[in-house]
Amino acid sequence: MTIHGLLLAAGAGRRMGRPKALVDDWLVRSVEVLRAGGCDRVTVVLGAEAELAREIVPDLAGVVVADDWAEGMGASLRAGLARMSESADADAVLVSLVDLPDVDADVVRRVLAAAVGPASLSRATYAGRPGHPVLIGRDHWAGVRAAAVGDRGARDYLRGHPHDLVECGDLATGRDVDRPIA
Repeated sequence: MTIHGLLLAAGAGRRMGRPKALVDDWLVRSVEVLRAGGCDRVTVVLGAEAELAREIVPDLAGVVVADDWAEGMGASLRAGLARMSESADADAVLVSLVDLPDVDADVVRRVLAAAVGPASLSRATYAGRPGHPVLIGRDHWAGVRAAAVGDRGARDYLRGHPHDLVECGDLATGRDVDRPIA
């Protein structure tokens, strides 16, 4: 089974004061976490300040730009899944966010362990709270793309489809960081 990592890093990070793809080492670290956790390949979705962010994407990752990134996470997810659909070898994609600094390779490995092929649909939880990464098998890509609007990503699709919850609260908080850390 082949699983590609999909890192969403397109937002402007208004509350952060700059695009999160440009915060510290978050982008590079997130790509490395996906690879170390077991993703066969990684694609980064960029948007705000895409050309500047592209310069720091590690060579081991591909890039897709979501031209409509300002719409929200849904636009990034659609752009990423469209690119993944061009790859015949991916059975599933593991979607993560660039602003999850405490999510590490152990979390990725645990969620990937739930993979059963193209029908996979799983998400990490932290103390029962749903979060990222989210594992989406190829069988679900078209439905997720159709449901991904605004800043909701795959949330509505997951709400309407049975999926496995993979508890990772013993490994990380899974909290995204929206404001500069003082």
